[in-house]
Amino acid sequence: MPVPFIQANTNGRLHAATEPSVTPLNRGFLYGDAIYEVWRTYHGVVFAWDEHYDRLERSAGALHLSLPWARAAIFMEVARTVAAYREATRFLGEVYVRLQVSRGGGLIGLDVALADQADFVVLVQPCPENSAEVTQRGLRLAVATGLRRNPIETLNPAWKTGNYLNNILCLREARAGGADDVLMLNLRGEITEAATSNIAFVRDGAVLTPRLEAGILGGITRGLMLGQVAPGAGVSASEATLCPADLDRMSECFLMSTTKDIVPVGSIDQVGFAVGPDTVTVRLKAAFADYARGAAAAHPERRV
Repeated sequence: MPVPFIQANTNGRLHAATEPSVTPLNRGFLYGDAIYEVWRTYHGVVFAWDEHYDRLERSAGALHLSLPWARAAIFMEVARTVAAYREATRFLGEVYVRLQVSRGGGLIGLDVALADQADFVVLVQPCPENSAEVTQRGLRLAVATGLRRNPIETLNPAWKTGNYLNNILCLREARAGGADDVLMLNLRGEITEAATSNIAFVRDGAVLTPRLEAGILGGITRGLMLGQVAPGAGVSASEATLCPADLDRMSECFLMSTTKDIVPVGSIDQVGFAVGPDTVTVRLKAAFADYARGAAAAHPERRV
């Protein structure tokens, strides 16, 4: 299957993403020694730019990786890459932007002192959209049984790194069983998150989502939901320790991610959840759309 055109920018050089751009000695390629962030646009404006860049800096700090570029300079490269993508494709819709930073190349070996200098790659493509079928029936999730979420004490899931084998293998198990996505448990058997999304549930009209201490990514959409969107919609939202035995007590379930905002979940294994126009999930999705519209209006300088 041919790869649709994806615009790339490697250290300031614009090119098609199918063209080689980094050395085989790149540590992100060799060891997963890299970090990344993903943004999307709403109404043509990069959403939550600072929140994501703040998290990029936290991930860099956790890996003791120096970022040699100013935040404003990276945004200029993002804008250049989006402009090049739009010129090449004439696409005017919402875009997905991925920024990956590696420690660079250098001699082969694990010692970070062997790295030469950090480099970056920006990738731009259309932002994925939920299908009408998913909106109507919700996603089907399966609890991973072969592997558990890697714990905070080993490789903290709060760091958005280039190492995603844990997520990949758990998702592979779920897909092999016919599910759309996976629900990963930690070593204590607690619910953590899906492959690339945070998860939340509705019980008695209130939203519950796993605690950060369970070993999850501190999602930007999750944070906005807890702090602003749900309270603004008159919905109680809080963190809780959740286990698979709690699923039967939940009336609704949804995933939260940057690219797809809020997505309904119809089932986890044999447990079904309400999906449809009269749900809290739909109410929150509408409230999030309102928040994103207001954020776009407030930041015209981030239009791309």
